[in-house]
Amino acid sequence: MAEPQAAGAWTAQIVTLFPEAFPGTLGLSLTGRALADGLWNLRTIPLRPFGIGRHRNVDDTPAGGGAGMVIRPDVMAAALREAAAAVPGLPVVYLSPRGRPLTQAMARRLAQGPGVTLICGRFEGVDQRALDAFDVTEISIGDYVLTGGEIAAQVLIDATVRLIPRVLGNQASLAEESFSVGNRGLLEHPQYTKPAEWEGRAIPDVLLSGNHAAVSQWRGDMAERLTKERRPDLWRAHRDSGVDPAKDRQLSGASDQARDHRAHEKDEPR
Repeated sequence: MAEPQAAGAWTAQIVTLFPEAFPGTLGLSLTGRALADGLWNLRTIPLRPFGIGRHRNVDDTPAGGGAGMVIRPDVMAAALREAAAAVPGLPVVYLSPRGRPLTQAMARRLAQGPGVTLICGRFEGVDQRALDAFDVTEISIGDYVLTGGEIAAQVLIDATVRLIPRVLGNQASLAEESFSVGNRGLLEHPQYTKPAEWEGRAIPDVLLSGNHAAVSQWRGDMAERLTKERRPDLWRAHRDSGVDPAKDRQLSGASDQARDHRAHEKDEPR
């Protein structure tokens, strides 16, 4: 595609049957402004031109029988080779419901690298041989199935791009949000703004007290309370091991995510 590219900027390459889905919401607000300002690059690689035959078929029936269709390995390989030639050295990620859960830790590590090539699956998925040949990491955005990987790719890109320096107007806003290291990996405390009272509901007095130590204590207490109630898995990691949940290998799915930056490093055994 002919999207303008900023030299040296973090780059997202997207292999997709539907390049018109991008930038989508990524072209709005902070991510859209950052894209226009050259803080990150977006490059789509349409899969259809690599299809086979007069009809540019990209899929075929699954080996062993079964419903649906599977994206062919030769078609996917051709697209991934073009991606590697255009921007060498990027890790390759396949958005898949069977992948490891996307976490803030993954997003941070991807943001610190040169970028990522994303495969947006369709049908019943991608031939495993192509995934193996290109050392593809599979990542899931949740325990559910979508019709395709384009929405999932936008989620991963948004979560990552916002961590790139200068994308957010105030980087300090990252410090206390959910899953951040500054917030000990806990969920974020509740937020309030004007008016001080709305429909009979008042802002907690401590937030209007001007006592910064008390405000900090309240926010920490609320972060712990919400994490206990809503994410006991994160709370157990924080309480029992003393390791920030944002860094916890078992619960965050972040073990050996160096593959998110180096295309050939193998995962540690789990």
